[in-house]
Amino acid sequence: MAIQFAIGTLIMVLTLVLAAVFVWIALRMLVRFGPWIVRTPHAQKSMIVVLAMALWIQLAMVLAIWMWAVTFRVLGIFDAMEPAVYFAIVSFTTLGFGDILLPTEWRLLSGLAASNGLLYFGVFTAVLVEVMRRVRQEQVEGRPSAE
Repeated sequence: MAIQFAIGTLIMVLTLVLAAVFVWIALRMLVRFGPWIVRTPHAQKSMIVVLAMALWIQLAMVLAIWMWAVTFRVLGIFDAMEPAVYFAIVSFTTLGFGDILLPTEWRLLSGLAASNGLLYFGVFTAVLVEVMRRVRQEQVEGRPSAE
């Protein structure tokens, strides 16, 4: 049990570091493109920001899922990458089909992957809302963001 928690905690920490890097890069890009985003027309630029952020967040989630899948594969839980990725997606998104289960000695990892996914969704939802709030506020006020 301790090994499962240690491995799961390590992967969670690594995926959260990844999330922090992705947020940092996104905020740097927002500052860099701030003067352009603030200029009219606003609707198209808001749409571009939402699309870019959504794709950026999706990439971060895909990488985190792959980190879990590779972990499952390295631990020998799955014999191929496809079921490892599938299980990682189902666990990370808390979908939980239950058609593939981890062996008893590794089943706590599924809960840790789900917990990690919940945290990811929460963090990135908050980031997306804050970015859009900030962009819209700066568009209305007519000034670009500064760090």
